[in-house]
Amino acid sequence: MSGNTQASLKKPGYLLGSSLGALGVVYGDIGTSPLYAIRESFGESGIAVVEESVLGVLSLIFWSLLIVISIKYLLVVMRADNEGEGGILALTALVNLREQTVKRGRWLLIIVGLFGTALLYGDGMITPAISVLSAVEGIQIATPVLEPYVIPISVVILVGLFSIQRHGTGAVGRIFGPVMIVWFLTLAALGLSQIVGSPGVLAAINPIHGVRFFLDNGFGGFLALGSVFLVVTGSEALYADMGHFGKKPIQVTWYALVFPALVLTYFGQGSFIIENPEAVRNPFYLMAPSWAIWPLVLIATFATIIASQALISGAFSLTMQAVQLGYLPRIRILHTSATEHGQVYIPAVNWLLMIAAVGLVIGFRTSSALAGAYGIAVSTTMVVTTVLLFVVMRERWNWAKPAAVALAAGFLVADLAYFGANLFKIPDGGWFPILIAAVIFTAMTTWKKGRQLVATRMHVGRLPLDHFIDSIDDTAVPRVPGTAIYMFSRPGSTPPALLTNMRHNGVLHDRVIVLSVLTTTEPRVPIARRAEVEALGKKFFQVVLRFGFMEEPDVPEALTSIIRKDFRFEPEDTVWILGRETVLATEKPGMLMWRERLFSVMTRNATPATRYFHLPVKSSLEIGVQVEI
Repeated sequence: MSGNTQASLKKPGYLLGSSLGALGVVYGDIGTSPLYAIRESFGESGIAVVEESVLGVLSLIFWSLLIVISIKYLLVVMRADNEGEGGILALTALVNLREQTVKRGRWLLIIVGLFGTALLYGDGMITPAISVLSAVEGIQIATPVLEPYVIPISVVILVGLFSIQRHGTGAVGRIFGPVMIVWFLTLAALGLSQIVGSPGVLAAINPIHGVRFFLDNGFGGFLALGSVFLVVTGSEALYADMGHFGKKPIQVTWYALVFPALVLTYFGQGSFIIENPEAVRNPFYLMAPSWAIWPLVLIATFATIIASQALISGAFSLTMQAVQLGYLPRIRILHTSATEHGQVYIPAVNWLLMIAAVGLVIGFRTSSALAGAYGIAVSTTMVVTTVLLFVVMRERWNWAKPAAVALAAGFLVADLAYFGANLFKIPDGGWFPILIAAVIFTAMTTWKKGRQLVATRMHVGRLPLDHFIDSIDDTAVPRVPGTAIYMFSRPGSTPPALLTNMRHNGVLHDRVIVLSVLTTTEPRVPIARRAEVEALGKKFFQVVLRFGFMEEPDVPEALTSIIRKDFRFEPEDTVWILGRETVLATEKPGMLMWRERLFSVMTRNATPATRYFHLPVKSSLEIGVQVEI
């Protein structure tokens, strides 16, 4: 069998497996919105449950799914992948990819992108809480006597969910994928069973019903849009998880299964409440036969666990990108797949999300109360995504201005409508994701600015490396056997640790390597462009290693892969010498004092360079340097 034939046989199998994994991770959030979206659309706004209003809400739901998910995200936004990686931070890096020096005004786009990124962390805390609560609340329909146990059961489920994250997104996806197939088929069957008896509900596909809904209900109809928005709240997580599974599997599963199942279940619920208006308090469970309530609660609970997975995986991806791009301090990142580089697990983020989700369940107590906090983060991020997408259309895709403006404006009309409706949720809980976003945004901008200040302070009076080498008298400076690698972020400058070592010990190793590790704005750097080696004379070498923002910087492995006649990395004969900065907050111009102190705390708690760069601890030496900012 030829290689081409083997590849052609492998591809369908790979697509099937990836699609199953994507179904088990990516579509959980969107797929569990039927548990509460219809209920909240009428409950929050006080809209009367009459046929014309129900058709209006269904029309808004249908066109929201079509425009926001099917067209905006799956056909347009996912084209804006940064070498296969998605998410608003990858999009922000893509916007700035051409700019080695940031233009005036470009910083505003980067700041907006960072705030959009920060908002997703708040959403990642709310999604597990509201999803699990809404499913477990079904036991109240089956047996009201169990109502006091809803919160304890939800907490146990959440703790279990976050405890399995260490096994990796791929493993979780393979477990959850078959469950989600059953879930979406169940949604379709429940909805179809109601539509068959009342097919007139399909008229809601006509957008005129949505227009009439606003005309008839005025401001109440606008407020209802904030709850209708719940049907698309998984859109940003879908984009952020693109690097885990790829674009094609996500698209295939949406068009083949997810979209049809969602349309059927929403229209089925609409048909049911037209005939039974009082059932609007929980139409999803009430439209099921009584014998099916317990099985439905069970499968819904599994599905909501999976819904949480999309945001958790997205938070891991965003954190890794933020660390590599210099917006967060070094943190322990574990890769959970040998084949999919985007599949990572970050313990610190995982446990913080768990604590927040459990706290939200205990604090808000019901999914209806949590619905007030849900939506503002995603709707804001969607606006930011559209703004950044416009820049990508013009600068990366070279679209004509009229075409880019027309498409972006069309998306913004929907985005701003959702955003405006969700603003009214702020007093009822929408303040929580905004507060979380403000904290994370402050941390990210403080870290970025702080690192720039440290680099500036350390560069003042810095001795160029070639001048240092020229000043060395081979007869006066003893050379000891072995190789010393000095790590310093600025290529061409003499590392402070090297100067300190010379000042106190008066010796040099036989061979000296000054190593700079740089992170690029592309997700991954090909091996051919990984290393740059320059012989500087007197057995000094300048080595620059480049890693993408989605790569794990394994420095010893990268040095081992360098093939060059005059350069050879010998791990057993090498000592690693690093500078460790102790940051001191001062009154010098830079940042406000409280931000300088925050930066100092973040610096002390960052993952050690030895662990982050995979350096051998036993042969590593750190030399302390005090830096006043």
